[in-house]
Amino acid sequence: MPVAGTLAETYLRSRGITLGGKTSVLRFHPKCWHRDEGQTKSIPRPALIGAVTDGEGALQGVHRTWLAPDGQGKAAVETQRRAMGHLLGNAVRLTQCDDILVIGEGIETMLSVREAAPGLPVWAALSSGHLGAVLLPEGLRRLYIAIDRDPAGQRAAERLTARAAEVGIAVWVLEPRLGDFNDDLRADGPAVLRQHLARQIGPKDQQRLEI
Repeated sequence: MPVAGTLAETYLRSRGITLGGKTSVLRFHPKCWHRDEGQTKSIPRPALIGAVTDGEGALQGVHRTWLAPDGQGKAAVETQRRAMGHLLGNAVRLTQCDDILVIGEGIETMLSVREAAPGLPVWAALSSGHLGAVLLPEGLRRLYIAIDRDPAGQRAAERLTARAAEVGIAVWVLEPRLGDFNDDLRADGPAVLRQHLARQIGPKDQQRLEI
């Protein structure tokens, strides 16, 4: 079902995100089956569902984030997230892109960028490995890679930068102040995060930061 008014919206708001219910690629499932490693019985738990699509918009997989019963955080289980389907090269396309795109790993991370700068098109690749392998859309001229502040994120950015450069796409790497952009959003709020992004965005796209 749509995110608005559900535990999924409660969860996103607990992460400082208010725009999560406004994208059609996110859904809420009240009883999504979950099973940790070593368990023999699946248990239905509430979950935030993200649609993984290809360049034609066709559904290729889903990403599940299991939630606490009250929505205030993720479920108290060992495996809180899991993806299924054909993921390599595809992404959770949280908004439509045009000639620019901001792409990073987690759904919450990229929704945080959107929270601070709704004019920036954002996709979530779901992991550092998939970030380096995302198939870039035709007509893309400028790519922003929103990294997590860890070695895996740096390596993924290097791989994607090299692939983009081969086809003439200009690349900027956006670095969070803390561990990731959701950490920044929760610590500082959207206005401060927008200022932090403004110092890293190319001059042609500064107007996209205006609210």
